[in-house]
Amino acid sequence: MPQTQTQSQNLIQANEGSVPARVGVLGGGRMGAGIAHSFLAAGAHVTVVDINDAAIEAARERITRDSEGSFKRGAQGSLDEWLSRLSVTTDHAAFAGLPLVVEAVPESLELKAASFATIAEFAPEAVIATNTSSLSVSDLALSVDNDVIGLHFFNPVPASKLVEIVVAESTPAGLVEQAREWVSGLGKTPIVVNDAPGFASSRLGVAIALEAIRMVEEGVASPRDIDNAMVLGYKFPVGPLALTDIVGLDVRLGIAEYLESTLGQRFAPPQLMRDMVERGELGRKAGKGFYDYS
Repeated sequence: MPQTQTQSQNLIQANEGSVPARVGVLGGGRMGAGIAHSFLAAGAHVTVVDINDAAIEAARERITRDSEGSFKRGAQGSLDEWLSRLSVTTDHAAFAGLPLVVEAVPESLELKAASFATIAEFAPEAVIATNTSSLSVSDLALSVDNDVIGLHFFNPVPASKLVEIVVAESTPAGLVEQAREWVSGLGKTPIVVNDAPGFASSRLGVAIALEAIRMVEEGVASPRDIDNAMVLGYKFPVGPLALTDIVGLDVRLGIAEYLESTLGQRFAPPQLMRDMVERGELGRKAGKGFYDYS
């Protein structure tokens, strides 16, 4: 494994920590765009790579929209200056020489492993951080010689204050402390967990969501009443079914299936969840999930 480049990286002091001056993001979807926005807001130059021209233009639009929202909430500087530090491209060679590349492609072990290999080809000295919400970071790290760590951001990234730092078996101790600095520099709060299926956040969040879906399936109560029970009774900021709509039922189904395969039957997805995904009722992004967004 290459040594972590704490001394040689150019760092930007931001908030309570620091971030690399130059950062790459592979994948410009909702999560990738949010991650790119966070590093832009901290003062970094950000390079986003995606698969085709349509994808990179969509990424640029998402990042611009998130940045406009930041200025409406009182961010300092100017939108033009922020966007002058953004590059979007289909060329993976743009990662060359970057100290940090964040992988933010869909939640598939095969796709993420292939993405790791591509990053390593063009940026062999970079730290690779994966945004996986449940997959084994240690397994992903086996495919490359780069230093690897998990940086699990939460949706929506601009508003969420939490980043879960996932420590793979091969992650150097110094990189964990460096990642804490990065997360603090983004104005977010880090928690550190060892690599285990679902980590801490997804394992707990999905367990609650699956039980809530079973309650809907069994006719125990309506989605709104189940959500209100957790919001008003347990001080959740948003109910487990509304949160499932935000995350996407397809995304949570994939996580549940992975957790079932690694942790057992208690994470088996309810049939209602499978049926909703089959019907395309994926949540907010589809206009309908447990709630109607049309």
